Amino acid sequence: MVELDATDAHLWLPAALDVYVTAMNYPRGTAQQRYPLWREHLHRPGWRGVATLSPAPDGPVDDQRLVRRDDNPIAPAPEVLTGIAYGYPGGASQWWNQQLRQGLARVGYTREQISTIADDYFELTELHVHPQAQGQGIGQWLLTRLLDGVPAPKVLLSTPEVPGEENRAWRLYRRLGFVDVLRQFSFAGDPRPFAILGRGLPL
Repeated sequence: MVELDATDAHLWLPAALDVYVTAMNYPRGTAQQRYPLWREHLHRPGWRGVATLSPAPDGPVDDQRLVRRDDNPIAPAPEVLTGIAYGYPGGASQWWNQQLRQGLARVGYTREQISTIADDYFELTELHVHPQAQGQGIGQWLLTRLLDGVPAPKVLLSTPEVPGEENRAWRLYRRLGFVDVLRQFSFAGDPRPFAILGRGLPL
């Protein structure tokens, strides 16, 4: 496991986006679309990220998963990125925070209750493990390492709704004590229902 440096994003970001697209089963072109957003996130105050690397297997490997050497960015490193997690403190000027506030208001939360939830938290923005590396505890390692030492009093995240909460992401969040903040919520521009979950810090 390694801590990520925003200034070295050109070395690890393509591989991280490949893990994201593969884990979420998105079309390959999604990585290009998300690249500018992930780059913008790197510059937010308090951004932090962690990743897991594994030795590159023998035989052909999708070049997008290879992590590049800092001293020779053209030559592939002998590692592949298997997991990625990052986040940053939430703020009222951020789109996700604004969506959260609107969703809470629609289901009847008072202004004071919304402030209690949305004024001071760390947003777990992305957490993804490549399918070939799932089932080994990598998601929990990433999550606990990322949140270690975060000064915010709580962490919030959004995850797609799935029937019966039956997938690895949901099982991880429930195992670590995340509770419902908002369910069956649709972000603007995305028809899928999401759940917003949270829990106090430290873990």
